Amino acid sequence: MSTGVEAASTEAGTRRPDGECPALLALTNVEVLYAEVILALKGVSLRVNPGGCVALLGANGAGKSTTLKAISGVIDSDDGRVSAGGITFDGRAIRGQDTADTVRAGLVHVMEGRRVLPHMTVEQNLVIGGHMFRSTSAMRRALDAVFAAIPRLADLRSRTAGYLSGGEQQMLVIGRAIMAEPRLMLIDEPSLGLAPRMIEEVFAVLHRLRAQGLALLIVEQNTRVALEIADYGYVMEGGRVVLEGEAAELRSNEDVREFYLGLDREGVRRSFREVKHYRRRKRWLG
Repeated sequence: MSTGVEAASTEAGTRRPDGECPALLALTNVEVLYAEVILALKGVSLRVNPGGCVALLGANGAGKSTTLKAISGVIDSDDGRVSAGGITFDGRAIRGQDTADTVRAGLVHVMEGRRVLPHMTVEQNLVIGGHMFRSTSAMRRALDAVFAAIPRLADLRSRTAGYLSGGEQQMLVIGRAIMAEPRLMLIDEPSLGLAPRMIEEVFAVLHRLRAQGLALLIVEQNTRVALEIADYGYVMEGGRVVLEGEAAELRSNEDVREFYLGLDREGVRRSFREVKHYRRRKRWLG
């Protein structure tokens, strides 16, 4: 499958976001307002390198989905806007750019909620994702690339999308995004509501796409699986980035282990109630 990124980019994508590799995506001090009143993002800065994979972590309401919407431009549909800061893709400013132009440039957004077209078949859903192709042959090549990347969709191509399992629908929306031949995919909560086996299958697909050179920015509450695929991660709270680092560093960070992985220093899983209490206590002690 061609994703518009050469194989060499995958190696480049493993460098630190603050290293020498020029960013494919960069946010600088981004702020987002909803309804001209609510400040949802406060000075968010992050970057994704070509061929790299970045995890955006945090609890519900931290600002993760808002960050993706600000990047792709769909924030306008939620009565929001980027009120400050800069967003660049491949060195070009995309803040306020039309969403269709952003997709044509090679950036696609897989939104939370597995938004398939339920009364259409799997193949029809995919064709809609390739609406920019001007020839049948180009469409067919893109479909073949999707079926090669996600073989399960080839087996389900005639199945009505609304009758697929949650994991299969997640694979379908990823496949529909691949039809745009992106260089960077923003994907929001790919594991949400899925059984453990389906989470493994969905992330296996994402691993394959990474190996083919596609850069990923993944919003995910399942911190464990996110940090297994990512090179680098950012942790958000209250609309701000409060922690960042190499994925391996975040996996071993005591706060991340306790707050998001639910493990104490000895690697023993703690109850959610204990983690929440510890977190509140640390804040009070300041």
